[in-house]
Amino acid sequence: MRAARLIRMVLLLQSRPSMTAAELARELEVSERTVTRDAQALSEAGVPVYADRGRTGGYRLVGGYRTRLTGLARSEAEALFLSGVPGALREMGLEDAACAARLKVSAALLPSLRDAPDSAARRFHLDAPAWFQEPRTPALLPVVAEAVWDDRPVTARYRRGEDEVERLLEPYGLVLKAGVWYLCARVADGDSARTYRTYRIDRFSAVEPLEERFTRDPDFDLPGHWAEQAERFARSILRAEVVVRLSPEGVRRLRYAVEPVSARAALSGLGEPDGAGWVTVTLPVESEEVAYAQLTALGAEAEVLAPESLRERFTADATRLAALYGRGDAG
Repeated sequence: MRAARLIRMVLLLQSRPSMTAAELARELEVSERTVTRDAQALSEAGVPVYADRGRTGGYRLVGGYRTRLTGLARSEAEALFLSGVPGALREMGLEDAACAARLKVSAALLPSLRDAPDSAARRFHLDAPAWFQEPRTPALLPVVAEAVWDDRPVTARYRRGEDEVERLLEPYGLVLKAGVWYLCARVADGDSARTYRTYRIDRFSAVEPLEERFTRDPDFDLPGHWAEQAERFARSILRAEVVVRLSPEGVRRLRYAVEPVSARAALSGLGEPDGAGWVTVTLPVESEEVAYAQLTALGAEAEVLAPESLRERFTADATRLAALYGRGDAG
């Protein structure tokens, strides 16, 4: 454990002109006294750590001392910054190890490769809440991915319903959503306007990369674009409405029972609660069937007021539950 901390301390000092004991202590999550002992240990091991005294002092490396990883190509450096999923690493207890690895690579890369983290972030965004589902890998994914990395336009044939259409695309980035791969691309429309669209890669029937390269729009934000598209899609499928009366606990739990966009729409204009503290909201839903499954999770904290057919369904369920749990025995 201490060896890893000492290495991280060297890399931190290598990446900055100097750091105070307090700054190092925060980064390493240790006391300033431990920083002092670690600096002494590094010095005794031959690492030229120098301590500047005084109020503006701190620790620094002298003599141009550097550690360096050699032999990394650009593609290898970029791939390293795609190798960690922060949420999953944190849950597995590997966040510190991943942080140290990224720091090592950042500190050791040649100046010409220092933009590798930003380059990778602009080209790939992972949105995969269902961690334990096996992703489906489309046959054309490697071709599309290579075009994304090389900034090469592609001629793509895409299945849309019963038809196939052909488009000239500038592939900007890949998104993996719940096991499904998507391509975010810029399209040249007939009026020469540039439009960004999203395609499911498993619906491509043919992809042919071109020889030339396109110039990326430096303002394109892949995570932001995906979030906007996802929000638009979520709103598009909410074609029905349910009027629901919610208890204070029901209001709190609503966001965990329904789609986030649906909960936000319902709770955005909350009126005054009634005498019992309950509020009435209009909830956008995909269908009555979906609403039934979602609102069942709220139990007695929600009362469906409309539509009448859904209210009758919950009434029938309540009657059955009362009969089931009202029996004198448990068997």
